[in-house]
Amino acid sequence: MMILLLIVAGGTYSYFQYKQGLSQANDGKFEDDKKNEEQFKGDLPENGKINVLLLGSDSRGEAHSRTDSILIGQYDQKSHQPKLVSIMRDTYVDVPGHGKQKINAAFAFGGPELLRQTIEQNFGVDINYYAVVDFQGYSKIADTVAPKGVKVNVSQDLIDDMKLDLKPGYQTLHGKELLSYVRFRHDAQSDFGRVARQQEVLSKLKEQATSIKNVFKLPKIVGLLDPYIETNVDSKSKLIVGKDFITGQAHNVKTLRIPLDNSFQNERHNVGDVLSIDLEKNKKALQEFLSGND
Repeated sequence: MMILLLIVAGGTYSYFQYKQGLSQANDGKFEDDKKNEEQFKGDLPENGKINVLLLGSDSRGEAHSRTDSILIGQYDQKSHQPKLVSIMRDTYVDVPGHGKQKINAAFAFGGPELLRQTIEQNFGVDINYYAVVDFQGYSKIADTVAPKGVKVNVSQDLIDDMKLDLKPGYQTLHGKELLSYVRFRHDAQSDFGRVARQQEVLSKLKEQATSIKNVFKLPKIVGLLDPYIETNVDSKSKLIVGKDFITGQAHNVKTLRIPLDNSFQNERHNVGDVLSIDLEKNKKALQEFLSGND
C-alpha cells in the first residue's frame, strides 16, 4: 500500500511539475506540423549510438529560414559518452539538388531532411533524429536548469555589442544575457567564437542538469522544453538518454568543430563568403570522432 501511495504521489507531483513548466512556456509553441517528422528518413540507431541533428533557429519552424546553429549530438548508450559536433554554418558543400551552397542553406531549401542528406553525402555520417530548438525559449530553459546562472568569461566586445550592463571578465549570466553570450559573433573570432561559446555553455548546462536538485525538476524541465523543440526523437531514446544524464552516468561532453583548424580557406562565391574546406580531412576527422577513434 505504501508503494502504491508513493507511485500515485510521484505521478501527481510529476504531472503538476510538467504543467507548471508548460505554462511558463506558453508564448513559444511550435506549430503543430508533422511534415518535417514524416519526411525525415534517418536510419534507426546502430551499436547503441544515437545521432541527433540539433538545429537552433529563431523561426519556430516555418519554411524558408536558415538555421543559426548546426550541431550533431551523439550519445553512446554502452559507454555513456556524449559527444557534440558543431558544423560552421558557412561551410561550403554540395547540397543535393542545389549544387554548391553554404551548409545552412540546406535547411532553408528542404528542412531537416535535406540537411541530413547533405551531411551524409559530404561527410558519410547518417543522422537518426533531428531537433529544432526555438531560441526564444532558451533563456527560460537555461534559468530552469541553472537557476543560479552559468559562469563565463565575458569580453568587452560582447558587452558593447549587446549593450549589457556588465563588466568584462568572469561573470555569472542568466537567461537573456546567456542567450546573448552564446549568439554573439561580432568580434575578431566571428562564428568561430560563437561556436566555442555554444559548446562551452551546453557542456556547463549538462553539468547543472545532473545535480540532484534537477532530478526533481525533470518533469518541469520537460514541460518547459516541449513548446520550444520540434523533434522526432522517440520516447524510448529520450528516456534512455535523460535517465543517464540525470543520474550522472553520462560522462563529460567531448566536442569537435568542423572545419578543423588549418583545413579551410575563406573564399567568396556567388552565395557569399564561405569556408572552403578540405573535405576529405574533415570527413575523416568527423567519422573517427563519432565512431570512437578520437
